[in-house]
Amino acid sequence: MDDELRDRITEAAETNALLNAVKHDSEAQVGAIMGPLMGENPEFREYGDEIPGVIAPVVERVNGMDADERRERLAELAPAKLEELEAEDEGEDHPLPDLPNTEEYDTVRMRVAPNPNGPWHIGHARMAAVVGTYKKRYDGEFICRFDDTDPETKRPDLDAYDAILDAIDYLGFEPDDVVNASDRVETYYEHARDLIELGGAYTCSCPQGEFSDLKNSGEACPHREKDAETTREEFEAMVDGEYESGEMVLRVRTDITHKNPALRDFVAFRMIDTPHPREAAEEYRCWPMLDFQSGLDDHLLGVTHIIRGIDLQDSAKRQQFVYDYFGWEYPEVIHWGHVQVDAYDVPLSTSSIAELIADGDLAGWDDPRAPTVASLERRGIRGEAVVDAMIQLGTSTSNVDLAMSSIYSNNRDLVDDASDRAFFVRDDEAHGGLVERQVVGGPEAGEPPLHPDFEERGRREIPVTSGVAVEGDDLPGHGERVWLKGYGCVRHTRDAFEYTGDDIDAVREEGVDVIHWAPADGPRLRLRTMDGDVSGVAEPGLLDYDADEVVQFERIGFARLDEVADDPDAESVAYFAHP
Repeated sequence: MDDELRDRITEAAETNALLNAVKHDSEAQVGAIMGPLMGENPEFREYGDEIPGVIAPVVERVNGMDADERRERLAELAPAKLEELEAEDEGEDHPLPDLPNTEEYDTVRMRVAPNPNGPWHIGHARMAAVVGTYKKRYDGEFICRFDDTDPETKRPDLDAYDAILDAIDYLGFEPDDVVNASDRVETYYEHARDLIELGGAYTCSCPQGEFSDLKNSGEACPHREKDAETTREEFEAMVDGEYESGEMVLRVRTDITHKNPALRDFVAFRMIDTPHPREAAEEYRCWPMLDFQSGLDDHLLGVTHIIRGIDLQDSAKRQQFVYDYFGWEYPEVIHWGHVQVDAYDVPLSTSSIAELIADGDLAGWDDPRAPTVASLERRGIRGEAVVDAMIQLGTSTSNVDLAMSSIYSNNRDLVDDASDRAFFVRDDEAHGGLVERQVVGGPEAGEPPLHPDFEERGRREIPVTSGVAVEGDDLPGHGERVWLKGYGCVRHTRDAFEYTGDDIDAVREEGVDVIHWAPADGPRLRLRTMDGDVSGVAEPGLLDYDADEVVQFERIGFARLDEVADDPDAESVAYFAHP
């Protein structure tokens, strides 16, 4: 790479980094600007291995600027692009409603509170998308608190902690604080002791079924009037692990005659014999229930606004009893309905997905058939496309349907300009298999454009001398013509394609079909899709791309290159994104 080219790359990288940082009001990322940089400047592609090292210090310099400096610099380098951004900002309609009573808080502080029993499915992304968007709108703060205090029923997966943080990063957000509830058990114990002193809790050894019968009939259990000293002693014995699972619980004293039985003297702590998978928490046996732990943490961590499912309304009411004992103000609460996602045969359930993976029915959390965030990322779908679709759902209390087509449409807008076109011929029964034909007469190669909207990027050269491969469903009858895209018109004659030399009017006026094709000896490619894997033949130029680049297979759709083979006889792998 000579100095002149290095300077051009540096200048283009600065513009793209500034654009990325200003648009998202966050730090630019090297990976986020590589696609647009290569798409707008195809001559940079052959230096793909060197370019990250050239642009990294540029990105670092941009990230060192404040918001005003970034705008001023972008105005110098690309005023037209800044004007486009500002026009978009002025037209923003905020699909999310305003948060209530924000003026009463110095800082809006919200949280996502995942249970790390597995990586996120698509439904989980909604909370991070909305909380992250509110953080930006109100210049607030975003907490990721892992509610991992159930080492048995929803046992934490040690790999899920990082997987969830990776998912949040993919969506374009960075938590201001990351907290593990399992690191805070001593804090929960201290507040339980305080609650006992306030008369707000008692230890209970009633069998679960027996207490349930009493509760449902509005009758107190015999332990309810236990004195504080006895409760303290028995709670300390719980903390010391002296009881077995199910033998003793600590209950919050509420209203045993409350009209809603679910709010009557609920459990705050229970005994669990199964050790926590995190080494730092494996010695604990007395664990808080989610309503107690989460309610405490929302106050202690300064959460001002909570978003939770409409089915968790009782959680807020239970927690309010604890808040009343301590004299705390409850955060603002927004309840919303569940999100349902179309287009998948796999349930939107962490446990169901984990079971399918364990049984070998899915290859992993990023299998394209899995409705997971990891799968979307591996397919080449941008996090921004997911966020935009999620916030359009709003915060309705009704269940809402997320159409994957909305994510695909958003992503198409983001990747179309930067994605080169390529040919891939599928060899599967659904498309008639792969058929090879020699080409008689005509040019030795086709020259379709890299991108139909950007002729300046140039053309790709695809040889026909070894014959061409087409999908069986595209093969015309004998004596009929077809237009090989980027090559020209051919007639199917004597098991060959005879070049006719017809001009484009054959397509425009005579109805000749336009089809994609590839050299018969082109590199093998396996396309992983939501309906399973499809193998076939691609054009040779595909081997010049790097893994993680997105291309559009003409007449098929966008795909992210996952493995690009060094050996032309080996199979490359791509993940289908969407049409």
